[in-house]
Amino acid sequence: MKSVCNRLVGAALGSLLLASTVSATTLDVVKEKGYVNAGVSGKVIGFSAPDSQGVWRGMDVDFVRAVASAIFDDPNKARFTPVAFKEAFAALQSGEIEILARNTTWTFQRDTKLGLEFVGPLFYDGQGFLVHKDLGVKSALELDGASVCTQSGTTTELNMADYFASHGMTYLPVVYESADEATVIYDTGRCDVYTTDSSALAARRTILSNPDDHEILPEIISKEPLGPAVRQGDQQWSDLVRWTLFALITGEELGITSENVDQMLTSENTEVKRFLGVDSDFGQHIGLSHDWAYRIIKHVGNYSEVFERNVGSQTALGLDRGLNALWTNGGLMYAPPIR
Repeated sequence: MKSVCNRLVGAALGSLLLASTVSATTLDVVKEKGYVNAGVSGKVIGFSAPDSQGVWRGMDVDFVRAVASAIFDDPNKARFTPVAFKEAFAALQSGEIEILARNTTWTFQRDTKLGLEFVGPLFYDGQGFLVHKDLGVKSALELDGASVCTQSGTTTELNMADYFASHGMTYLPVVYESADEATVIYDTGRCDVYTTDSSALAARRTILSNPDDHEILPEIISKEPLGPAVRQGDQQWSDLVRWTLFALITGEELGITSENVDQMLTSENTEVKRFLGVDSDFGQHIGLSHDWAYRIIKHVGNYSEVFERNVGSQTALGLDRGLNALWTNGGLMYAPPIR
């Protein structure tokens, strides 16, 4: 009888331990570790790339630091794991990373079939074409018969095939496993054209042997909403990551920057006070403190600061806001109200 009781007690304890493990939220795991781990693209200047001192920089990097700021009040409690495109989704599904913050397009299948949840677009992009200037073309419609480099297993392959077929043109696909390989092959002249998201083309052009010998054609042939993804099934974590994105946008809408956020704490504007947690505690609904949004803006800045610091007109990429401008300025950046 005693052995049976012992087995029953052991089974009960095992069930309790299992239940405890299963019930642990992603936020619990992150707090226990003391940092958030994100999967990022490697060496995509402006989005995620280590600088000369090995410090990660870029829009995707800043977004993860914003999440760390909201949780820990410390943007440095973020770690970055470069993940190849074919490994990215598995890394998130397995729990190796808590956020997938590489420049990944939000698509139907990725959102519904892979157990992922995209929290919203951090950057609105579209696929374009980078060409050698000596090719003498000024439009993608002049690329009939061209050899085109791209990365395998991405949406760019399908978009490229659709575009050429719809315009009755032929092309020679030159496909490689990684963007780095495709870039090198293009740079050495073994293909006429390189195609991927236009922001990535701008980044890749900066590392070519002679950047001024190349230009991006005007055509944008696809919709590429690029944004962070999390695992499905943890509503608190997906809400936390999603509202971090909205906080960056809202900060810009309200004119709150990393420079003036402390002064804004004394604002009489009720929306500003609510956003900064002066007289509200919306953070409790996502497991955070009342000043979660203040922490994000203080440490990382608002969306405009993140954009301009990494990819804006004064950077090597020199990108305009375009679709990534606020909705009030003709763009698509729009955040639901915090109320």
